[in-house]
This record gives sequence, C-alpha cells and structure tokens, in this order.
Amino acid sequence: VQLQASGGGLVQAGGSLRLSCAASGSIISINDMGWYRQAPGKQRELVAKITSGGSQNYASAVKGRFTISRDNAKNMVNLQMNSLKPEDTAVYYCNAEGLRRGASYYSVLWGRGTLVTVSS
Repeated sequence: VQLQASGGGLVQAGGSLRLSCAASGSIISINDMGWYRQAPGKQRELVAKITSGGSQNYASAVKGRFTISRDNAKNMVNLQMNSLKPEDTAVYYCNAEGLRRGASYYSVLWGRGTLVTVSS
C-alpha cells in the first residue's frame, strides 16, 4: 500500500497551491486522512485532518486559509492552500489510517512528502 502525494512547488506569498494524495494497493478501508508538515529544524506537525464521514480539523495557523477534502471512492485526500505565507514553507506529508487486505487492524500510512516553498 502506498500514499502518493503531488502538487507541491514554489509560489509567492498570497498565492495558492493544491496538494493531492492517493492511496493505492491492497487497501480495504481508510479511516482518517490528513496532512502534516515539517519545516526545517522543526518537528512534524498536523496541518489538517478529515474523517471518513467528512469531519475536518485544522491547525490554528492554517484555519480559514486551507481546506481539506477527500474522495472516498478514489481513496484520495486533497489540501487546498490559499493565502500562503512564507511560514507555510515545509515538506508536506499525507497520512492515512488504512486497513490492508488480510490485516485485522488499521495501520498508519505515510506518503513520501512534497515540498512547498512560499517566497516573500
């Protein structure tokens, strides 16, 4: 099972980017999906999370600027990032709690990360 993220890049402050992440492989079900980020010299932190039912949770630093969404049929999660700031610069990782085929418990899955750079 893999999480493949895309959509990172370089953008000027005030601009927008959209990140996408798709789960592939032998996965039966996914609970929460989310995005984390890690800036240089800092710990990885939660950006946004969404349950299978669509309930959303955001870090205070991004609330009102970022929107998380998911497509359960495609096992995808997206992050629309607007009004980007230089402090949003980080490697963004997608995350999911997935049930692999043949497994009896959900495991935490991580994507490889995509770099977002916001210039001032």
